[in-house]
Amino acid sequence: MSEDDLRALLAGLSPDNRQVAVALRRVVRRTVPQAEESLLWGGLSYHRPQVGGRVKGAVCQIVVRRSHVRLDFIHGIRLADPQRVLQGRLVSKRFVPIETAADAERPEIAALIRAAAALDPQEWV
Repeated sequence: MSEDDLRALLAGLSPDNRQVAVALRRVVRRTVPQAEESLLWGGLSYHRPQVGGRVKGAVCQIVVRRSHVRLDFIHGIRLADPQRVLQGRLVSKRFVPIETAADAERPEIAALIRAAAALDPQEWV
């Protein structure tokens, strides 16, 4: 992903959503620096190319809507969630609403990101 693509994405967000997305991006990049970042479905997607593509190797995705920002986990059903912050009812995907930049810094957010980055798809078969 180019810096121009990132700038364009961020420029299209409301100031509040931009602040939250930038803070969340910082947490993801710090927590899983080896993850590849790309634009996907209007958000920022992180995956482990050594494991697979954007689905098989998925770590998380920053999803921005008009009224909110959330951190999605494609394989969220497989994550331990002792703080019970994951939401969603889809087969596998779960998400965490992130309301403020401070919310992005909560320890359980980084813990979920680390856990998603440690998932091994070979164990799912």
